[in-house]
Amino acid sequence: MSEKQTQDDISSSNINDSLYEISQIIQNFNKINIKGIEPTTTNINKNIFDQDLSIVIEELVGLILKELNEGVYNEVIKKHVINFIIDHGIISQEIYNYLLNNQNNSNFIYLLGYFYYHGIETNIDMQKAYELYQKAIKLNNNNVVARLDLAEMYILGKGVESNQINRNKAFELSKKLAEEGIPNAINKLGYCYEKGIGTYADWQKAFEFYQKAAELGNSTGINNYGYCYYNGIGIDVNKQKGFELYQKGAKLNNYIAQYNLASMYENGNGIIKDIDQAIYWYKKSAEQGYNYAQDKVEMLSEK
Repeated sequence: MSEKQTQDDISSSNINDSLYEISQIIQNFNKINIKGIEPTTTNINKNIFDQDLSIVIEELVGLILKELNEGVYNEVIKKHVINFIIDHGIISQEIYNYLLNNQNNSNFIYLLGYFYYHGIETNIDMQKAYELYQKAIKLNNNNVVARLDLAEMYILGKGVESNQINRNKAFELSKKLAEEGIPNAINKLGYCYEKGIGTYADWQKAFEFYQKAAELGNSTGINNYGYCYYNGIGIDVNKQKGFELYQKGAKLNNYIAQYNLASMYENGNGIIKDIDQAIYWYKKSAEQGYNYAQDKVEMLSEK
């Protein structure tokens, strides 16, 4: 199956890790354009102490890492990051300005890169995000979340050239992180083997790494593990096993697993057809902003 799919392709087949395929949801969420703002402490709310912001920033980085390892997709994590800031009674611009003024901490540098990558309080700037991720790693080579996001940029070709050298970097960085037992990286490594990114395509290895990620509770790995069974990637086709894994991922609120589960119910592929269940799971996926699922809800509701 090609990495990019048409609407018809998606309507008729299950899909795997949209972490690398979907970029169309939650656009401009809570975004304020302050492009070109100069670093200045005068922009910081005087009622917020440096120590308070430092704690919030460290907790935000911890939240991002935790959810990446749980298999939450980037678009959803971004929403959670913004909600976390709001829940703490802080304006996200205050954190952005603080980060501009405090670049001596690896996590601070990383989070500023994250803001540039996702367009939080600034325009999306992949090149700046790439440079800041590299800077964060240079300051602290054990910064796992910066290394994970850098690996993803190499995989996607965002902020860097899409060439063989960078694909090799994607594979090597994912491999090193996977060896450290990082669930998100283990899933990434499976994707590299499935698609032949920085290495030869090896579906058996892709299957094995997706299985490992799934066993560690990574919901994206669970979905991809199910995808392998459903499509016979590195294993014989077993639609029932695929169904069970999609169901498990769906219950963990993985919107691609929810979509795939709904698709099986809609088409009766390996299970009894159930349009009500299809609509239910398409709605669950759509609630997280997945446009293809919303299209399905509208289509099935009209019948």
